[in-house]
Amino acid sequence: MHGRGIATVNLKELSQLLGLSQTTISRALNGYPEVSEDTRQRVLQAAKETGYRPNRAAQRLATGKAGSIGLIMPISPDHSSDMHFAEFQSGLAEAAIARDFHFVIMPAKASQEEEAIRWLVASGSVDGYYLAYVREKDPRIAMAQSLSLPFIVHGRSYGLDADYPYLDVDTEGAFYDATRFLMQLGHKRIALLNGPAELDFAFRRKLGAEKALAEAALTLNPDHVRHTFMGDEQGYHGMKQILAHRERPTAVLCASTVLALGAVRAMNEAGLKLGRDMSLIAHDDELPLLKPENFSTPLTTTRSSLRAAGRRVGERLIAMIGGASPALPMQELWKVELVVRASTGPVPPGT
Repeated sequence: MHGRGIATVNLKELSQLLGLSQTTISRALNGYPEVSEDTRQRVLQAAKETGYRPNRAAQRLATGKAGSIGLIMPISPDHSSDMHFAEFQSGLAEAAIARDFHFVIMPAKASQEEEAIRWLVASGSVDGYYLAYVREKDPRIAMAQSLSLPFIVHGRSYGLDADYPYLDVDTEGAFYDATRFLMQLGHKRIALLNGPAELDFAFRRKLGAEKALAEAALTLNPDHVRHTFMGDEQGYHGMKQILAHRERPTAVLCASTVLALGAVRAMNEAGLKLGRDMSLIAHDDELPLLKPENFSTPLTTTRSSLRAAGRRVGERLIAMIGGASPALPMQELWKVELVVRASTGPVPPGT
């Protein structure tokens, strides 16, 4: 076999080379559970050494699968430059490439998402799909449960029974811990620059902050809360408005480092020293172009990798498509780490 170098072979030749049926080879490459691990590794090694790439049409005939996972790409002026979406997709792509799966991406406006998902499923062009940008009591989940294809949710939907497959980050717990940490430093007036109010993760982050404050008989001042798309400009304008209030907060929670980038710009314009005059904690999705330690004052963060989440969603979805054992966890809730840096300090004297 090594003598063939990297010359490309077709499925029939690979079948003859290994003494396995073409169907067995296709099923091994697609992770079907009835193929033994020894056989799967043997096929993967041979495919690598011979340069074999599956013919999609032949593979579909052999396995009855499209070899693709589907995703709806939300289209709106806000989402056109959403680096959070891009980072998650990078992780999903890593999982797909490792298992030789393709993407079928369908753009859709938010109001047309359910229709787009139904079309994607009916088209036969995908073997499974994932749902993102989850909302409270999200109707897409019940719809997905009524359809025939495997699906997984990135996030959860507040107000629904958790009887669907998901991967989520405990952002409620993260913002509870972050708020408690600020309160231990003496802060009582805490602002919140959050994601869109209708999205589940933003609701849970606010809930975590409110729970921590309530334990000390404190509340979030509505004048100090903003719900926006998580962009630099939104962080800048939101923080500028909050600082204009007569009773300024002494600390701010940001739902992303992108929002924090704008918030810090507004603080600098106001002549405030981050970590001394104003404390800030941001949620860090580990975006490669916006590392919290590279800010002029390194940011204290709640940290969880969006790329790792995308990779795990891809792995789980492809395993479900391949008929993975029921022992695979239906739901995962990732804990979040609080990383303390220089952007947080004691409440300024006299405030």
